[in-house]
Amino acid sequence: MPLRSLRFTSTAAVLTALASVLMAHQPAHAAADRIRLGSAADVTRSTWNGPAFTMNGAGGIVTASMTRAIDDIRGGTGTLDVVVLAGSAPTSGSKTPECDTITALPGVNSCTTWTLTAASDGNNPQVNTDVRNAEFVYFAGGDQCRYAAWKGTALEASVEAVVAKGGGSGGGSAGHHINSPIVYDACNGSVTSTEALANPYNRYISFTTGMFEWPNYGSVINDSHFVTRDRMGRTMAFLARSVKDGLAPGGAAWGVGVEEGGSLYLDRDGTATQYGKDAYVVLADHQPEQAVDKKPLTYSGFKIWRLTPGSAFDFKNRPTCGYYLRSVTNGVADANLYNGTPVTACGGQGGGAALAESEPNDTRDTADDASGLASPASLTGGMASAGDRDYFKLSVNSGQTLSVNCSVPSAYDADLYWLDANGSTLDRSVNDGVGTDESLSFTRTAAGTGTYYLDMEAYSGSGSATYTCTVTKS
Repeated sequence: MPLRSLRFTSTAAVLTALASVLMAHQPAHAAADRIRLGSAADVTRSTWNGPAFTMNGAGGIVTASMTRAIDDIRGGTGTLDVVVLAGSAPTSGSKTPECDTITALPGVNSCTTWTLTAASDGNNPQVNTDVRNAEFVYFAGGDQCRYAAWKGTALEASVEAVVAKGGGSGGGSAGHHINSPIVYDACNGSVTSTEALANPYNRYISFTTGMFEWPNYGSVINDSHFVTRDRMGRTMAFLARSVKDGLAPGGAAWGVGVEEGGSLYLDRDGTATQYGKDAYVVLADHQPEQAVDKKPLTYSGFKIWRLTPGSAFDFKNRPTCGYYLRSVTNGVADANLYNGTPVTACGGQGGGAALAESEPNDTRDTADDASGLASPASLTGGMASAGDRDYFKLSVNSGQTLSVNCSVPSAYDADLYWLDANGSTLDRSVNDGVGTDESLSFTRTAAGTGTYYLDMEAYSGSGSATYTCTVTKS
């Protein structure tokens, strides 16, 4: 309340109003600052209709997606409370730019901005009380490394509690990054697309995992300012790294890059709707052909969906068509990364022929049958123990050449064997070293069609990280 409005009020009213102003903006902790707009009392309600999420390409609020989140969470009735979390204060203008916009929207009871400049602020009791009493938490732009430092604090659990009760979470720029399960945290500095493609293990590339795991949003890496700052290339490098290093369960990683002014809204059923400007969903569903330190990235066939304003994407049942393809060869990406003609004749995740191992498959009798897969096919699995063996059954026609290229994650050393129908070894690839890839080829000279087995064996080490064997017939 502006002080001039107290001019004709009673003494008691003046004291009450002054107390409200002092409570609304106060340093509640040595390194934390709190400013509350709107009602001083939180809404009390037993049920909410979320969760709902807003993923913004820049730091500011996109009113269309924020309005929808507010409406969906409150079910179109009543009001709710919002908390904005920031790692630093604005350098000019309003101290509460996000709350200034949010409090003007229908259905908002209050909006509280917390500026937290120390990792220990994640355990500030008043911060956590405000967050748990809110129905939506918005992470402002800035530095996502500061947000990643709250992993394992009470604040992480408080934000998760908001989502669990049917509220929501979101953010813009750095706040967009922190809302994905695999976070490019920029704790070592920011990386450009050129740098990331030249070396996907560049020292500026680091990840935080195991923080926020939102429903229907698994195996995702968020990126922001996407087209304006030309970040498709670095997202491709992030995805290749995530698959190679086993950060994404199932051997497939998804990037969500949102352009400045854009907002991807994710509803409780896993359906995303795009608002404002474009967004891109990028899929890496096999091991990279080359992703090692100090060498340029090579990866064939990233699947890319372009989401224009008003379009939808089903994250719960992720589509298998409608993408266009782009590749990276020796650190050089294809042209026209942000536009392409969608593929329509496709099937399986990402449109590729794929088969994931199903244990037990440690013998020829229990081998996973890959003989019906179209070429090229991707066979994936993991070395569950130091003695694990994975068998896949394949068929080869007379005069046909079959090539196998296996990308092995850095968690273990695995060897590749090619067996005939009786189990005799016809060829092998036994390169030394964890994370060392294996490959072989075989041409059938006999008449008719023959049955063969691909055998991946653990040599040293084990782990759930996924290997991918690409099988091509010619």
